[in-house]
Amino acid sequence: MLDNHAKLVQFFSVAESVTGRKKLQKMIYILQKCNIPFEEKYNFHFYGPYSEELTLRIEELCNLGFLNEVKEDKSNYYQYNYRITSDGKDFLQQFGLDMPDYQIKVDKLKSRSSRFLELVATMFYFDDLPMEETIEKVRTVKAKQKYSDEEIQDAIQFINELKDPVTQ
Repeated sequence: MLDNHAKLVQFFSVAESVTGRKKLQKMIYILQKCNIPFEEKYNFHFYGPYSEELTLRIEELCNLGFLNEVKEDKSNYYQYNYRITSDGKDFLQQFGLDMPDYQIKVDKLKSRSSRFLELVATMFYFDDLPMEETIEKVRTVKAKQKYSDEEIQDAIQFINELKDPVTQ
């Protein structure tokens, strides 16, 4: 039952910290699409793929003291920073999780902006379509974001790097 919680705590032991709820949502979704065994269900939402399950699990892990959530006031919005606690590390020791090594993927994801990860996650969401249709879909559902051709090409290259077993 707590396996999915433990997988998230393990993610934070790999990531060390994640700044932003949107970025966290996109990172877990993208990792899931790269065959990292996270099991949260996602639906398409205003900012791209979103998991209510993930939101609830993160809240539970914070309430249990396994994750620390710091709310920062950024003048016109709040930003949340998450990191694993020592209790979280102790909790993780009780599980024999069989997770692949995905440190390189996490580092790549952390180095990118939430805006870019929103684009990548949206492209992954429509990855059952041919690339031309995926791009058209992104331009339709993310019209307000006004992603440039360069950003879309960068996202395609980034997706290919994440999926490439040589760069893992």
